[in-house]
Amino acid sequence: MVFLVNMARVVFAPLLSEFIDTFGIGEATAGLLVTLVWVGSAAPRLPVGWLLTKVPRHYVVLVAGAVLTLAATFASLAPGIDVLMIAAVGMGLASGVYFIAGNPLVSELFPETVGRVMGIHGTASQLAAVSAAPFVTIALGLGIREVAGWRAVFAIIAVAAALVTVALVVTARRADLPEAGTDDRDLLGAARTEWRTVLTGVLILGITGFVWQGVFNFYELYMLDKGLPPNVARNALTVVFGAGVPAFMISGRLADRLPHIPYLLSVLAAFVVCLFALVTVSGLVPLLLVSAVIGYVIHSLFPAMDTYLLDTLPDATRGSAYAVYSASMMVVQATGSSFVGTLREAGFAYDLVFGVAAGGLAVLLAALVVAQQASWLPE
Repeated sequence: MVFLVNMARVVFAPLLSEFIDTFGIGEATAGLLVTLVWVGSAAPRLPVGWLLTKVPRHYVVLVAGAVLTLAATFASLAPGIDVLMIAAVGMGLASGVYFIAGNPLVSELFPETVGRVMGIHGTASQLAAVSAAPFVTIALGLGIREVAGWRAVFAIIAVAAALVTVALVVTARRADLPEAGTDDRDLLGAARTEWRTVLTGVLILGITGFVWQGVFNFYELYMLDKGLPPNVARNALTVVFGAGVPAFMISGRLADRLPHIPYLLSVLAAFVVCLFALVTVSGLVPLLLVSAVIGYVIHSLFPAMDTYLLDTLPDATRGSAYAVYSASMMVVQATGSSFVGTLREAGFAYDLVFGVAAGGLAVLLAALVVAQQASWLPE
């Protein structure tokens, strides 16, 4: 299920050039389309957090599967960009609903090894990101007419989501489900109690995610701008996501063993260095090498953050506080693609935009280091 809900979020990136050609839109509109997916992913997180104080987590996971099935079906039939934008919001909604319920559920199923299982869960999610560009390439080759290929992408996702949702119903009936979240019944109370932990997560992953949204959703167009051939440019994103597969497994285990905040800040520092390197290098081999390294580093941040939050938050507030964090973090990062697309249409070069973003993250990192030394960040 996590494979499919993440596929719903990332599959739009390798399709942007197709949408630009099919619907005659510009980069700003293309960026807005991707932003709507992530806005959709952010929108349900607080309401779902409240819902989880009333119903078991696995029920909400099943709802996510049903929403994804319907939204992907709608996308496959979209006659124009406006309808496709509505479907994009729906596919984002499915992922938002899932992650709010699914991540705490996984951590509560295996409370002694949160980092390890979040690494496994994240690896499954990352495999979707790795396969997105090749999946799109194959689907485009299946179409008899020009637009049939990208419609096939969404049709396949819809069928797969329906099948997995049915399988999950059967599995949940047989499973010994945890009761760790039974005392988590006050969403606002949890946010007030755990506000420092929530704010730490939002500052680190929300702002970093804002930058990363703008980078990876325009990665194919950026590589074309760097002079790479179209086929190589499209699959450069596969290199980025492929490097993230071992990152989830390794980073999850490291997050179980290392102090949380120093490890998170170290990964953030490495990402800043990689982003500066990305805007500096040129040529096929250097760009692919930097793509692999930046992919490993940024995807190391995700399981580290989830481990920090889900390992630090107590049973009585975990689900609600995580929902508040996740909703806030997603709102911050969701507009990254639209921001980059708007700057590009205004005439700013990719290298300039991403270089300034790296500088902004460096300032954030310095502030967080000061806060950590002053013991303001909860451990």
